[in-house]
Amino acid sequence: MKKQLLPSLVAAVVLGTVALSASAQNLAIVNGKPVPMERFHALKQQIESSGRTVPAEMDPQIKDEIIAREIFMQEAAKRGLENSPEYKLQMELARETLLIRELFSDFLKKNPVTDGEIKAEYDKFVAANSSKEYRARHILVDSEDRAKAIIAEIKSGSKKFEDIAKKESKDPGSAQNGGDLDWASPSNYVPEFTEAMLKLKKGEVSDTPAKSQFGWHVIRVDDIRDAELPALEDIKPQIASQLEQQKMVQFQEDLRAKAKVE
Repeated sequence: MKKQLLPSLVAAVVLGTVALSASAQNLAIVNGKPVPMERFHALKQQIESSGRTVPAEMDPQIKDEIIAREIFMQEAAKRGLENSPEYKLQMELARETLLIRELFSDFLKKNPVTDGEIKAEYDKFVAANSSKEYRARHILVDSEDRAKAIIAEIKSGSKKFEDIAKKESKDPGSAQNGGDLDWASPSNYVPEFTEAMLKLKKGEVSDTPAKSQFGWHVIRVDDIRDAELPALEDIKPQIASQLEQQKMVQFQEDLRAKAKVE
């Protein structure tokens, strides 16, 4: 009896293992139709690619979402909606979008941004921005006469620049700080202000007020220094992203130029 039962037992174990293996490959079985586990991994990757983290605690929610989709898809199929013109059009648009996305991804894989390109771009950035930074103060008023009077008061020593700025300056961003504009590149200011500021040395107050669209400026330069630029490693990701976008734009323009459109 034992010898006769052994083959049956082995067969049962093997069949059970096969059934277990098949079950493990599916997320669920909905109305008799298996839902592959690959859908779970694909949806999870899609969520993660959008920048969101997907902790393990979300797995049940993702599973429920996939099962719900399968239920709804089966119902749509029963109603013959797969054959509707609207569905076919949307599917074609989705196919085009995915294929184009794959094209761009393939291009970037084959044409990655190199460290040499990043370094060259950084060097251009440094060359374009290696100037001076100014720490200036200003008092903004509405009339030229009042601006001239303020200059006279400051130069005579009867009043302090900071005190006048706090009381009279029309610039709400700097008035409360005695007119302090903090460190900045001259290019940050309107041209009229920049032109007047660049004529001043450290510690000097403008002899005449500068006129801009905002009013009349009395300017004092507190300090001047070499521009502080970020290190390559600090902005490497931003440069790489910028160069990647430039390559992609050029790739698209090249394809458009080669295409024959009638």
